[in-house]
Amino acid sequence: MEYLSDRIKSLSASATLAMAQKSRELKAMGFDIISLSVGEPDFNTPEYIKDAGKKAIDDNFSKYPPVSGFNDLREAVSKKFREENGIRYAPEQIVVSAGGKHSLINVLLCIVNPGDEVIIPAPYWVSYYDQVLLAGGKPVIVEATIDDDFKISPDQLEAAITAKTRIIIFNSPSNPTGMVYSGDELEAIARVIEKHEGLFVMTDEIYEHILFSGEHVSLASFDFIYDRVITVNGISKSYAMTGWRLGYIGAPLWIAKACDKLQSQFTSGVCTIAQKAAVAALTRDDGSRKMMRDAFLRRRDLICNLLRGIEGIKFRIPEGAFYIMPDISFYLGKTDGEKTINTADELAIYLLEKAQVAVVGGDAFGAPKCIRLSYATSDELLIEAVKRIKETLEKLK
Repeated sequence: MEYLSDRIKSLSASATLAMAQKSRELKAMGFDIISLSVGEPDFNTPEYIKDAGKKAIDDNFSKYPPVSGFNDLREAVSKKFREENGIRYAPEQIVVSAGGKHSLINVLLCIVNPGDEVIIPAPYWVSYYDQVLLAGGKPVIVEATIDDDFKISPDQLEAAITAKTRIIIFNSPSNPTGMVYSGDELEAIARVIEKHEGLFVMTDEIYEHILFSGEHVSLASFDFIYDRVITVNGISKSYAMTGWRLGYIGAPLWIAKACDKLQSQFTSGVCTIAQKAAVAALTRDDGSRKMMRDAFLRRRDLICNLLRGIEGIKFRIPEGAFYIMPDISFYLGKTDGEKTINTADELAIYLLEKAQVAVVGGDAFGAPKCIRLSYATSDELLIEAVKRIKETLEKLK
């Protein structure tokens, strides 16, 4: 008999990772699966970063590191925030963790008490919702539709705030939609936050360098809410370092100290080799970051042009990240004569089985009329994947 805690029973498995795992299993069985499900650059980590990791091994960085990270890395992050984002976080306000996901849950566990409300704009990244549950909080979803460019308004945010609201989770550029809030839109959001004392915002900016127009604006750069913003970032997406597992926060000192205290009991410090590689990533530039961004822009334009050829598909052109979230409600309720598609998740499974293309249903993102496609793969695979999707959807009447 299994005796699992209510805590773990309340959690869902990550929908994106579950689809990626199913894709790998089918590939291992010999099926020709094209995966557009996982949010991972298909590039290799740049050579100068790998060289720094190798040097760290040779230099015997193999002992326990400080819980919040090596000083040189925290200084590099502090400089990055200052020069790229216009935010002054001292090194002691930086906490380095095992990926952005780890950074997020650290903050939630340090701030949220059971019953506290956490506002999550939808569509949202899949782990936000379950991390709030894990912290004992109550997710409060504020929905933005495709007609709103998947962005919530200040009035929507204001209407969702109650006396129990503790923190807002914000994400721009967005996973899963690829949409980006402008500076003016962010300032309007910040003004709402300013009015509510004791209300905090955690802003996930992991895709800041994968931006196709305009300029990234950090919420903490608005000085009137600076002391109520926790900025989450990392090296995974911009430097093709997903497997190195390193994220970080910049936060008010008392929150940074709390995260250090929590992390000291959970994981201690992050892998020393990854930290030294991250210092190189943040302090040097070989042009690879721009090269990857330009490739994602080309792929964005390619997949948008391809999707325009599919009847009933609606989408907004992504402004950043490497995802697109088409509205597929046109196909809900349709059948191929054997199978009727009732939900976006069912459509995702149908595409996997019939088209051998892995996408993720929108239910886990708070977008039940949509599916998410990642275009972090080659042009050739994108062309073939959308061709298969189109041919498969044409069977639904």
